[in-house]
Amino acid sequence: MSILVLAEHDGQKIKISTLQAIGAAKQMGSPVHLLIVGNQIREVVADAQSLENVDKVLVAEASRFNHLLAEDVAPLVAMIATDYQALVAAHTSFARDVLPRTAALLDVAMISDVLEIHSPKTFSRPIYAGNLVAMVQSEESIQVLTIRGNRFSPVNNSDSHIAVIEAIDIPDLPINTIWISEDKQASDRPALSTAKVVVSGGRSLGSKEQFESTLGPLAANLGAAIGATRAAVDSGYASNESQVGQTGTQVAPDLYIALGISGSIQHTAGMKDSKVIVAVNLDPDALIFQVADYGLVADLFDVVPQLNNALAKN
Repeated sequence: MSILVLAEHDGQKIKISTLQAIGAAKQMGSPVHLLIVGNQIREVVADAQSLENVDKVLVAEASRFNHLLAEDVAPLVAMIATDYQALVAAHTSFARDVLPRTAALLDVAMISDVLEIHSPKTFSRPIYAGNLVAMVQSEESIQVLTIRGNRFSPVNNSDSHIAVIEAIDIPDLPINTIWISEDKQASDRPALSTAKVVVSGGRSLGSKEQFESTLGPLAANLGAAIGATRAAVDSGYASNESQVGQTGTQVAPDLYIALGISGSIQHTAGMKDSKVIVAVNLDPDALIFQVADYGLVADLFDVVPQLNNALAKN
């Protein structure tokens, strides 16, 4: 069974989420081919060539792929995927934008957020905001799926492995969407999706200024990323990129600290796979305590300064 994995990269290296997707793809069969799309991606290709379990690296390089718009990438992926039995990618915002379009172009059903691969056509995935896990079987001619990265072991680079490189001829596809600009905020904090420690706050922080002044120093002391509930984002306390939950970023850090978060199903669906969850909330009946490994019924505005002082001493 030939598997195509859609790669994500930062312009220099393959992202860990793709390394996990390759690990998942290997469970389905072989050969495994990795598709890299972008512009000026020589370093990325060199990194990918030594990845274990990757038999061939397909390179689609063109200036039109500078910003990897889903409207541009999906038709290309659909064209290439017809030669494979499965198309796999990590369950990231990029793949959630590209793969549904690709599946529609291929006229097949897509399976998202796969937690476990039982066979090349049988998978487990969450339903009802993660409260249940369904086992599904697909009889589509091409399996199109995204996988939850933290459920699969990433592959490594190996000095003894060199994959075949194949350049893809870029077809003359119409350009329906044009990149205009982006406004990115520079940050020294780790990326939310891959951080080992995440500090998250809810609407009880009270304001944007208080959200940052309370969570910022703690995150700095812990080398953590900052997350937020949807309520905090909707209230303007934090950016959309900070949202953790079913409709935001799904995280699984070593440590997740939930400050003033009630614990709605929509939020816990995005963080309950964290290895250790610590919750601080004034309400002893808050739902967050049901998923927390450690819970403290207290005022976060009292707890956080004490925690910062203790960290400073160490």
